[in-house]
Amino acid sequence: MKNCPRCNAQMEDNAVFCQNCGFSVAQQAEPQAQQPQYNQYAAAPAPVVDQYDHTAEFSAEDVSENKLLAAVIYVSSILGIIVALIAQSSRKSKYLDFHIKQGLKSFVVMFFLGVIGAVLSWTCIFAIAAAVCEVIVLVCNYICLFKSLANKSIEIPIIRSLGFLK
Repeated sequence: MKNCPRCNAQMEDNAVFCQNCGFSVAQQAEPQAQQPQYNQYAAAPAPVVDQYDHTAEFSAEDVSENKLLAAVIYVSSILGIIVALIAQSSRKSKYLDFHIKQGLKSFVVMFFLGVIGAVLSWTCIFAIAAAVCEVIVLVCNYICLFKSLANKSIEIPIIRSLGFLK
């Protein structure tokens, strides 16, 4: 007598199916014989690269000089963008350019959500939906704030797929 590999019920030695669970013992035996042999010298899989992480594009010096201005962009929206643009006129920083574009993208999305919510406020549901979307974008801004303080440069989640300001 042998046991079913699935439910461990006793089976006849020549049984093809388990009478308890219906498992096919013949199907189970075939895949074991066909397991591929892996080459021990095969190349390791390539590391996964996040296409939205631009940290490697900037020098450590550029990041350390402009990290505070990048954080100000995410905290104070358009006012932070204006301050960063004024500072950018003398610094010419690629790192700061990246965060200014991300801040502008966030500001434009929040502005249009506010306009849509105000115009369609008579329906109430659109105003609530726009407010919820604005909160989501605000949370994404704070994610980018903390990432920028940790010397990371990521595109803002959710709105990074929008095609403007690339």
